[in-house]
Amino acid sequence: MGKPEFCLARRKRGLLTLLGLASLVTALAWAAAAAEGSAPASTKAPPAGRQRPLYAYTLAQDGTPGSYDEAMAVACLQGIINRKAPELYLLSRKNTRPQYWLDILSKEGRWLQGRELKPLPDLGALVKLAGKRLKGAVIWDPAVPASANVATTIAGVEDAVVLSPEYADRYLKQWQLPVLADLRGRFTGAETGSKKNDAYRWAIREYVAKGRCSSHLLCLFEDPFSTRARGDIGYVLTRDWVGKNRAFVFDLSPWGDEKPLDDPGQRLGLDLETYKLLLAETLRQSAGKHMTELTGFFAFSKYANMPDHKSAHEPVPTEWESVYVMSPFNCYQNTISSDCYNQSLHSQAPRKPLVQHRPARDVPLENKAYFCILMADYDSATPLYEFLPNHWHNETRGKLPLAWGINPNLLETYPDLFAYFYSTATPADTFTADASAAGYMNPNRIQKEYLPLFVKHNQRFFHEAGMDIAPMVLDWDEPSPAVKDAFCKFSPSGFATIVMDLHDKGGKNPAPHVWKGMPVMELLNHTCNFTSPEQTAGIIARVIKERGNQTPGFYFFRIVWVNPKQISDTLDTLHRKRPDLNFELLDPHTFFALFKKHQEQQRKPR
Repeated sequence: MGKPEFCLARRKRGLLTLLGLASLVTALAWAAAAAEGSAPASTKAPPAGRQRPLYAYTLAQDGTPGSYDEAMAVACLQGIINRKAPELYLLSRKNTRPQYWLDILSKEGRWLQGRELKPLPDLGALVKLAGKRLKGAVIWDPAVPASANVATTIAGVEDAVVLSPEYADRYLKQWQLPVLADLRGRFTGAETGSKKNDAYRWAIREYVAKGRCSSHLLCLFEDPFSTRARGDIGYVLTRDWVGKNRAFVFDLSPWGDEKPLDDPGQRLGLDLETYKLLLAETLRQSAGKHMTELTGFFAFSKYANMPDHKSAHEPVPTEWESVYVMSPFNCYQNTISSDCYNQSLHSQAPRKPLVQHRPARDVPLENKAYFCILMADYDSATPLYEFLPNHWHNETRGKLPLAWGINPNLLETYPDLFAYFYSTATPADTFTADASAAGYMNPNRIQKEYLPLFVKHNQRFFHEAGMDIAPMVLDWDEPSPAVKDAFCKFSPSGFATIVMDLHDKGGKNPAPHVWKGMPVMELLNHTCNFTSPEQTAGIIARVIKERGNQTPGFYFFRIVWVNPKQISDTLDTLHRKRPDLNFELLDPHTFFALFKKHQEQQRKPR
């Protein structure tokens, strides 16, 4: 496959597109169950008489620096308020998606039904709601944008609110809060020659190395370097998740051969050195206990080739390099998570194992082209929260067998969204993992001694999500025997991969085969960027021709962020373009089972 275009539109389009709750008894039961690694069985709302009010605050989100500062303060307060019970829900004057989910989750017996919504008028009301749980304030330094991320880390650990200097002048006296840390003038570049890297290295020593923040979660959230001026709060409103989990926040480049846009005076490779220091220290804290989720995405305009930043590295290779760097440290990425509201609240929804009844149909093997289509790239929080509803509610869904790629690790963030999609699925809808399993990592890059932990991590999430197929494993080479052995233990019904050898080390796709009962094949990425049924049908026809029009032939296609009607129109177009082509679209279980049967027949002596 060489170096195919890896769906540049996937990340660009995603980021550019984004410019009554359970009673206290239920919440505490869920918190206790979560600590034990389980959850209460019921997802129904408790009786209305036992419901506590659900407080709501509406963000201005008006594209100004003031709205940035507001979102920063609100997110920190929400993380504190929601840490032990789901109390506060954020809405927006600009983004309608939070209201969309509130409407869905507040009816038909779902967990928010019956909660009286009580709007709060201003920041002071939020501070009052937080009460004694709020211990003070942290002031960040506009001269060092990275200090806003460091301040968020401190605030999560110390139960504080992050304030800009302007907000500190306006509110500190009114709220009577002590200043726990004032970062203005603290980071001078004396240590590394870079104020940015001085800030993060200090925070790594003080909070990661001392075990004061989470080793389960890292947050790659863009700092205010260019976002505050335009009021971009995509990775600000998400900081409730930081506060609830006491996580570490950073914004660094994965490249060692190029200086970042936001810090051109730093020594070459310094950002990457600090990045690896953070990953290594997090691994030291977490090794043997659990893997680490890294949520968030690199800042395009700082670290990749964009109109406002000329770089030798395009966005998609920068994505792959980020995952390449983090995978040996037991990290998996939850890539795009901007504009994801209320994670601190959604995460507390009751959970129970999700069930899929999707056994493979007994289909005779014939001389035809068999297709399976992965409705791809719901592998991170933003696509699940923001994009999937746009494609799920479609009149054609249920008429075609389709695989929907949703990474099961997102159950930690949005279990109620998972429950909604599963409850509204038709028999034609199958949920599989996406990139790469329970989180996006390069399995070949995982250190051998941590493969048992990798298996345990995936078994837990695959079991809860009722999944047994990993159809989009992203790596730099074909899976090693050890990696295939690992996937056999949680993905026995099917394994497909996209290989991109961007380091030119001889990586290649695996030959189609069955490994210890697990079907193994390539996921065809040629169709990822859908522009029209005509275009995609043409690509499918070309791919089949290039592979010799084999019959039986097995073709697993990845198509990103489209609806079922677009798939149906594509197949109708293919019928017209290739009336001679005898093809059939199968669900993923039947597809892999038939592929397995064919492979076994091929191995039999003739």
